[in-house]
Amino acid sequence: MTTIHAEYALLPEGLVRNVRITFTGAEIEQVEQFVEARAGDERHRFVVPAMPNLHSHAFQRAMAGLAERRGPGADSFWSWRVEMYRVALSMSPEQVEAVAAQLYMEMLEAGFGRVGEFHYLHHDKDGACYADPAEMAARIGAASAQTGIALTLLPVFYAHSGFGGAAPIEGQRRFIHDVDGFARLMERSRQIVASLQGGVLGIAPHSLRAATLEELQQIMPFAEGGPVHIHVAEQAREVEDCIAWSGKRPVEWLLDHMELDERWCLIHATHMTEDETVRMAKSGAVAGLCPITEANLGDGVFEAPGFLGSGGRFGIGSDSNILISLEEELRTLEYSQRLLRRSRNVVADPGQSTGLNLYSRALNGGAQALGAVSSIGAGRPADLVSLDLSRVNYLPAEKILDHFIFAKGIGVDSVWVAGMKRVEGGRHHQHEAITARFAKVMAELAQ
Repeated sequence: MTTIHAEYALLPEGLVRNVRITFTGAEIEQVEQFVEARAGDERHRFVVPAMPNLHSHAFQRAMAGLAERRGPGADSFWSWRVEMYRVALSMSPEQVEAVAAQLYMEMLEAGFGRVGEFHYLHHDKDGACYADPAEMAARIGAASAQTGIALTLLPVFYAHSGFGGAAPIEGQRRFIHDVDGFARLMERSRQIVASLQGGVLGIAPHSLRAATLEELQQIMPFAEGGPVHIHVAEQAREVEDCIAWSGKRPVEWLLDHMELDERWCLIHATHMTEDETVRMAKSGAVAGLCPITEANLGDGVFEAPGFLGSGGRFGIGSDSNILISLEEELRTLEYSQRLLRRSRNVVADPGQSTGLNLYSRALNGGAQALGAVSSIGAGRPADLVSLDLSRVNYLPAEKILDHFIFAKGIGVDSVWVAGMKRVEGGRHHQHEAITARFAKVMAELAQ
């Protein structure tokens, strides 16, 4: 049995003083409020639920910082995608597992407790199927098990290169399935997830470019009630191409043709009209925002005030994994809104702490999107983060999350997932071994 005493803890009702959290195994057994620490308690000043990371492409961690050279023409998402395809075509299953383990370790050290892996690297380098149709998904599962991060696996259906069922291009050969092949992948992925502590299985039609309406309708039953994620309206060109194909914008098309509800997560949803923004919010679908990646790729800025004002929910993800930082994802989200609107404290309600508002909204939306729970309470997963306040012990509790997100001096101290302490003193228990393996793989890929 483990008991943590927090001088302050973020509970569903807000910040609460003097909280004892007791857990045996993966779930919290008891939460006591306004009680003093007892002998044997592990004492921390500030404890919050671990943050869900709702959108990741693990293999792209191998190209972090390696695509920042301007080409002869204007660089864009589409030129970056060429380099991404090159990396995707070069990696073996063993290398993918090592890169994913490094990434998931970094996520845990940053305060993330669960990852939504939007997994589309399925086949061998020549495009042939492995003997195990979920060979690559098994590698993702192995990295999750080694590091201890909880996994929501989102196998991706990817059949086309453009709207209207265009044939896939050569660079996409490791991604492609027909409906029958995808059914086999989902069946095997269900076995992988069942073997993981807290594993959740969802489904991810890659985008409206990659799946036709008929294919979307055919694959939806494979989700079996789990999360449904899709890339949508990330780039202005994508919106233009969708209009040319269908006469509708991407989010508009989805709302008109699919029954969007609380299971859905629309990744990016950057370029929306006011009507699309309101309709998406009212559908219950989560906006999967990836602010660092969206800034890095020059995607644009999400319409946060209109979406939140209509009751919308969002979560955050690290997407291309160029930088793993919980606080910087939230800070970039808020700062992009400030720059666009020349205003301050945009993603907050009047009189509220912006840091607390950002963190709480991302917790709730991320948990919904990943089919999980991210809150502190009896019967809920013991997925917790304690913050290191040793450099700022003068801060009042109500300022801590503001300082964590917008200033320097606060880091992650300890992280528990399913009751197991995976990070202590800001460092994962297997940091050295995982990092050494990753460095070896990166040297191999550079040859």
